[in-house]
Amino acid sequence: MNYRPFKDVQVAEVGLGTWQLGSADWGNINEDEALKILQAYTDAGGNFIDTADVYGMGVSEAIIGKFLQSVNKEIFVATKLGRRGDAGNGWPQNFTYDAMKRHAEESLRHLGVSQLFLEQLHCIPTEEMRSGKVFDNLRKLQQEGLIRYFGASVETSEEALICLEQEGLASLQIIFNLFRQHVADEVFARAKEKGVALIIRVPLASGLLSGKFREDTVFADKDHRHYNANGESFNAGETFSGIEFGEGVKLAGNIKTLLPDERMAEWAIRWILDHPEVTTVIPGASKISQVNSNVAASGLQPLPSSVHEQLRKLYNEQIHSKIRGHY
Repeated sequence: MNYRPFKDVQVAEVGLGTWQLGSADWGNINEDEALKILQAYTDAGGNFIDTADVYGMGVSEAIIGKFLQSVNKEIFVATKLGRRGDAGNGWPQNFTYDAMKRHAEESLRHLGVSQLFLEQLHCIPTEEMRSGKVFDNLRKLQQEGLIRYFGASVETSEEALICLEQEGLASLQIIFNLFRQHVADEVFARAKEKGVALIIRVPLASGLLSGKFREDTVFADKDHRHYNANGESFNAGETFSGIEFGEGVKLAGNIKTLLPDERMAEWAIRWILDHPEVTTVIPGASKISQVNSNVAASGLQPLPSSVHEQLRKLYNEQIHSKIRGHY
């Protein structure tokens, strides 16, 4: 595993996303399996785990908290707030200081830590980011010692640029993959200029860029790739990076022909890591084999510039116009 700087620490360039460990929106993963996935990731040298308070409404955080009790190395856990919709929560009440403090304190309890390494806004409304009040609240939580750093997870380049104007922003989490290449043109240079870490989410386009799906692949009813395939429940751009599933399977096949060999998921992550502005990539994993595949990307040699050029040409000509949802 290779590492890259995140403020004053070094984090694994391949992190671990844990939406799936909440046993919500990806099908069920029991606690024992989840702990084995976390163990496999850290055994491979990983030290950066991303979660959120709404992943199973605390389930993902609590499993990570249990895992942390058995680990004798430093693990950097990033969590998120802002999307709670349970009793007494929701928009816009989630964005008051009192609510944000309460949610951060609940994450602290779930994770069993005295300070959150990184607290991130979780794809909240654009107008809330633009007003700046949520960032004032995060700065106050930082001053009080509840959080070490703060950042934001966003859906669009516009939102990314709004956040990058905020003093003290440590990180920006954004969708960037072979189905969303233009983000580098719009955001990366500004993030580098501001010294803001880039955390790349949805790197495999909800699994499409693993190259393992067929047009007749069926997902479980509770899997967001079933119930949100066309944006029925939340932003269509979050699932399959906004590409219609059948079209995405075909396009993934076209991408695969340009890669050095059959290890499509590994090369798709390597392609992201070839961008020096990137700090870490956070693919999820519901199996140990997926953890191993994801981590292996760190050991691959960078793709040749000629391959990068071919992949961008394919994106410009066949993919970009097919993205749906907010991006």
